[in-house]
Amino acid sequence: MPPQGHAVVSPFAHAQPLGLQPWRICRWHFAHPVVRQRKEQSLKRQRFIRVAADGSSNTAFAIEAPGSNDDVLECPDLKSKLKSRDSPFKPHDNFGGGFASDGDRVALQSMRFATPHSAGATCMTVGQLSTVQGNGNGALPKLADAADDQVCVPLPPWAVRAGARETIYHDPSTVNAAIVTCGGLCPGLNDVVQGLVRKLEDYGVPDGNILGIRYGYKGFYNRKQKPVVLNSKAVEGIQLQGGTILGTSRGGADIKEIVKRIDMWGIDMVFVVGGNGGNAGAAAIQAQCEKDGVVCNIVGVPKSIDNDILVIDKCFGFDTAVEEAQTALLAAKVEAISADQGIGLVKLMGRSSGFIAMQASMASGVVDICLIPEVNFNLDGRHGLMAYIETLLANKGHCVICVAEGAGQEILMSGDVQTDLSGNPILKDVGPWLKSEIKKRFKEADVKYIDPSYLIRSIPTTSNDRIYCKILAHNAVHAAFAGFTGVTVGLVNTHYVILPIPVVIQAPRRVDPQGKQWNRLRSSIGQPQFYKDPAASGATSTTGAGV
Repeated sequence: MPPQGHAVVSPFAHAQPLGLQPWRICRWHFAHPVVRQRKEQSLKRQRFIRVAADGSSNTAFAIEAPGSNDDVLECPDLKSKLKSRDSPFKPHDNFGGGFASDGDRVALQSMRFATPHSAGATCMTVGQLSTVQGNGNGALPKLADAADDQVCVPLPPWAVRAGARETIYHDPSTVNAAIVTCGGLCPGLNDVVQGLVRKLEDYGVPDGNILGIRYGYKGFYNRKQKPVVLNSKAVEGIQLQGGTILGTSRGGADIKEIVKRIDMWGIDMVFVVGGNGGNAGAAAIQAQCEKDGVVCNIVGVPKSIDNDILVIDKCFGFDTAVEEAQTALLAAKVEAISADQGIGLVKLMGRSSGFIAMQASMASGVVDICLIPEVNFNLDGRHGLMAYIETLLANKGHCVICVAEGAGQEILMSGDVQTDLSGNPILKDVGPWLKSEIKKRFKEADVKYIDPSYLIRSIPTTSNDRIYCKILAHNAVHAAFAGFTGVTVGLVNTHYVILPIPVVIQAPRRVDPQGKQWNRLRSSIGQPQFYKDPAASGATSTTGAGV
């Protein structure tokens, strides 16, 4: 024992963070015009995500009170083309809760790191970037020059706060609105649809003026699937059902035809409930409306069961998915522990991001190995996956493995990668492949494989998700009445914000292999790295706003 009052070095101090190489972000992420258009004005105050190739990072966050010229993620609007008026909620001060203002700001980053070595310290300001990489004369480096060793994703420090406005830009009595759900199923779709309809009616949108578009974007122009009228009666109780009463589909939308129908039907607001692909479609519709002179507010509600939308804290349906995934993991545990040399293998959703597998593994407390897309692994060798399974079977007599559907693709994929209608890469099925590889090496093992993916996608939401869906839906309606277009709503640092769609669809949000969540799971279950050389792991991570 050291003398009392003397500092000692942590036993973890000399270990690399899980032995993983620095994560990187694709170079094109930083160049988005929504941010680029304000680069000259806000360069000194922008916040950047930066990680150097050698693993070093420098971090500083100067969160100031917003001023009149504060740097904010600008959200497009149609206010100049619409007539302002008082909100119908003004007489009762929005049910006594008051109003948000367009000048209200939410900080996109809530933490200030003391040193570059603090856990999770992967961001820095432009000022510090010049200190580290200055050209000797104090000038700031060009972003392109900094893109070889590390890539910066510039974001202003502030986002616009969501919520009801005292001044609105539509007459509710004449509003025509449309709601469309896109992409794969996710718990909470019906909750969002119900929330949108009821809040539109709260504003005073007449019965018969809210349309539900059937089976995704194609429903705008598919004569076989005509829109349906939505009202409070039509959406009564739908939150108790899984799926979506409107139906859904992936990709293949004709944007010009959609805008043509919006113009023809006199639609004033379109609410798109979708993931990266659905929101990309919403951004395309907004751009085409602007090009064609069609005045319509396009507002998204971000949906992703994988929780892979950039910037926002979480997507609706994610908590429900994690909760339900534990049922499969617990079943795998029972199967594994009830057999001699039993192995329970569960495949969960997560094409590019391993959030469900990671969180469900952490919550269940029964998982021995968690494999996610962000962290590559070797099957064989002294540090390989199979060697660790052998150790577990020798020590415990069984093991439970949780694998995300996008894990191991670096081993399975070869040649050109095909994509589905939404533009997502078509993955090889890692579950049956991994089961087969395990059986080859452990012939006496009793391997039970469980794939609960579609069972999880189709269930109703848990209470927390149900509340979250309602708030997202309400804020989407508030944003449309406030005149915003080409935006989506979400939770950032526990506050609801309005975000320009292009910012959140640049890439999937991914688990940070050096972040606290992944490290917390690994330390909890004692999982080693499944490769010998960390530099050869190929582990990558993409994130937004330091999330």
